Amino acid sequence: METSVLFPGEAEGYVQNLETFTLRDVGSPRWFRQHEYIEKLNMQAILNASATEDEFIKEFLVSLGKIPTLVHEMILVELWKHKIFPILCQLQDFNPKSTFPLYMVIHHEATIINLLETIMFHKDSCEAADDSVLDLVDYCHRKLTLLANRASRDDNASPCKRIPSESKDLSSIQDLQGQNSALEFDISLKAVSVLRYITEHSDSISVINRMLCTHNLPCVLVQLIEHSPWSHYSEGNMEKYINGKWQKIPPEDHLKMTKLDGQIWIALYNLVLKEDCQRKYDFNNFNKNQLLKLRGFLTEVLIDQLPNLLELQRFLSHLSVTDPAPPKKDLILEQIPEMWNSIMRSNTGKWKAIAKYQVKEMFNPSEKDLRQQASRLAQTYNLDVMECLIPEKPKCGVCGAEASKRCSRCQGEWYCRRECQVKHWPKHKVACQLMAEATEKLQKDLTVNPTEAEANIMDSLD
Repeated sequence: METSVLFPGEAEGYVQNLETFTLRDVGSPRWFRQHEYIEKLNMQAILNASATEDEFIKEFLVSLGKIPTLVHEMILVELWKHKIFPILCQLQDFNPKSTFPLYMVIHHEATIINLLETIMFHKDSCEAADDSVLDLVDYCHRKLTLLANRASRDDNASPCKRIPSESKDLSSIQDLQGQNSALEFDISLKAVSVLRYITEHSDSISVINRMLCTHNLPCVLVQLIEHSPWSHYSEGNMEKYINGKWQKIPPEDHLKMTKLDGQIWIALYNLVLKEDCQRKYDFNNFNKNQLLKLRGFLTEVLIDQLPNLLELQRFLSHLSVTDPAPPKKDLILEQIPEMWNSIMRSNTGKWKAIAKYQVKEMFNPSEKDLRQQASRLAQTYNLDVMECLIPEKPKCGVCGAEASKRCSRCQGEWYCRRECQVKHWPKHKVACQLMAEATEKLQKDLTVNPTEAEANIMDSLD
């Protein structure tokens, strides 16, 4: 049966009602209602894109002019995490009964960048973003710079290993800080894809100038290729970060390009070889030497996987023996991004006051409010929907073949056929009992004690 989160009529209503908030409003009931809207829009957009169906979420966001609203809300939460969240963590009198509402705010940025990654694949989304593309370029630059800095400090460290939430020595706030750090890594990787789509779809002189002259993104991308933060060795095994988790890579696949590798190379290809970009970029000695580092990575194996890179290889060979003409110094009226600076200007000097207000009014919810939040989110993160969002098909717990049948009691184990399920039952019986009991307890907690249920829901979001 086809799984969906929203019907087109519902989705249109959700998109129509998207609005921009102030920093003070983050965490309010109205803000949380919009958070649920965006979560559902994101899920439906992924489902439609994965099934190559009519992408009506993208169409509504484009036609109703709401992509700038998404960009604003993402930057708003980014700034909240940068300015307000650290103050909240330091307040002596802040000891919430539940950190669930705080986690939802932290998770909001990841939801929006995920939605933008899905819709910005299309050129009309980039066009509909209008001036907010400049703000999105600045946002991506901040995330990619953070990613490159972390990777260059320690090539062998995994930047997304987070403190396990089950540790008894950690306070709930410390655990939340660990989750925030882990989520930041995922967000930065999504920003790579969003940037690639901008390099592909935007012909705006202001956007090109911002990417090449203001931020020198080609050199940032070279750093990412050098240090490859989504790949590392652990106990002698190569691991790559694929589909939101670290996976061991067999030796024969070490040189296989991941989606992230591809996005970086395509972004570089666009920034270096597009005619408009070549006219704007300053190929001075520093930039030239940085770009020439790429020649060592452009192997035959890599080019076989992405043949367009042969053109980049030829350009770099030519660059190594020539000095390109300096960029033209045309006088142009250039747009500048406004969102980050506007939020900063209107809140400078008010950070602590906003934090105290939010502690008092928003992040110490009553049991009744928590119960309502948990119940709504349990409906949003429907098990069948969540499984449709997983890119890999489920595997049989016995033989490893692609599976279509699931244990009807615990819903946690998959099988390709009845014989495998019968064969596996003696081993699965105890785990099945425990999982079924845990599910029943969670359903009870959602209506009786949402504070105890929050950790289970938070884990499902990670």
